[in-house]
Amino acid sequence: MKKYPFSHDMLTLGRKFNQAGFSLYLVGGAVRDYLLGKENDDADFTTDATPDEVINLFPKSTIPTGIKHGTVTVVFNKQPYEITTFRTEGAYTDNRHPDSVSFVRSLEEDLSRRDFTINAFAASTTDGSIIDLHNGFEDLKNKTIRAIGCAKERFNEDALRMLRAIRFASKLGFKIEEQTFNAIKEDAYRITLISKERIREEVFKLLNSPYPSYGLKLLRESNLLKYIIPELDEAYGFEQLGNHKEDVFNHTLSAIEVANKLSYPFIVKLSLLFHDLGKIDARRGSKDDGYTFYNHESISAKIAEKTLKELKCSNEEIAKTTNLVKNHMFSYTPAWSDSAIRRFILRVGISDIPLLFDVRRADALSMDSKADFTLLNEFEERIKKELENQNVLTLKDLKINGNDVKALFNVQGKTIGNVLSYLLEETIEDPSLNEKEKLVNLAKIYLTKVNN
Repeated sequence: MKKYPFSHDMLTLGRKFNQAGFSLYLVGGAVRDYLLGKENDDADFTTDATPDEVINLFPKSTIPTGIKHGTVTVVFNKQPYEITTFRTEGAYTDNRHPDSVSFVRSLEEDLSRRDFTINAFAASTTDGSIIDLHNGFEDLKNKTIRAIGCAKERFNEDALRMLRAIRFASKLGFKIEEQTFNAIKEDAYRITLISKERIREEVFKLLNSPYPSYGLKLLRESNLLKYIIPELDEAYGFEQLGNHKEDVFNHTLSAIEVANKLSYPFIVKLSLLFHDLGKIDARRGSKDDGYTFYNHESISAKIAEKTLKELKCSNEEIAKTTNLVKNHMFSYTPAWSDSAIRRFILRVGISDIPLLFDVRRADALSMDSKADFTLLNEFEERIKKELENQNVLTLKDLKINGNDVKALFNVQGKTIGNVLSYLLEETIEDPSLNEKEKLVNLAKIYLTKVNN
């Protein structure tokens, strides 16, 4: 049987516990991933020593990080180790935290409260031996996610475990055992009891997993998706026709899979998750005559904004995602003037343009693995040249600012912004106007027109 390869410091830490009459085990994902040959730096330890006993062992180097639930952090040889006392848990009336925690001296009781068999391994710091009390080895071998004991009870304790089961399947490429999956389907509605922040964390990890499309399929099949992103659930079976061989749901998954294989940034995958969901409301026409989806990108952007706000995402995540979704249908032709290129840069934003092109490429490749990017590459080169020319592309590039406008023309508030916006438009059309004297004259002309 394999033994966990503890570092010298971990073994020394374990001896400290042993010499005091206690045991110390590494548990959970770190052991699982070692058995799978995967890296995992998230080391969680458990012990039969109570938090007070751990503090007495390391009086000058213990931090009570989660002492209410039996967790302390021991800083040993300058490295922090999170250590939790063996415990059993009471009911989860808030579907998040146990109402009560009871410390026990039994490793068996502690492991039986965990979520899935593949997360219930323990490795002894005495000799590295790995303990498996729930047939986790067998489930790893069979690539199976299985709840410990009664699946319904595990999910009643913490409804987020339903989503975690799917996220682990997506991360590892494992199947979910039938009874475990059926328990998720039956109680999927209970995911609404979980905080949006916790749901967001699991969904984001799923999107960043090795098999995101598999995870998203499981979300729909388990009934969880309709409580998390109902618009994506409704996209299943929604026809597009034209260049699309897949419905909106499966096209979305295909685009995300392309982005994943090409190692595109997470925000690209998040944008692809929403990029076509507006098609359901935008679709016009018939199957015989063909469908149109006019302005679906704007509707999709609103869906993205609403969903990401509900999931308590950061303002930056919301702004970038909605911007990419809203602009993903751009239609460049070689006839575009240089000023049109500059307006595009202004509209999308310099930092978001590479991300937008990633969205476009993933979208196209999901429909045709041999998609022609000649025009896109040309467009990219023209944008690059505009950036190299250092022409006016933002308000910051103007040779006049808001303070100048205020002092010169004795105006305030929105009027200052309106003047600067006008000057920006004029200089984007003709970069030679970006000289202070010329801008002052342009501002005079603008204010005269506005005031007359």
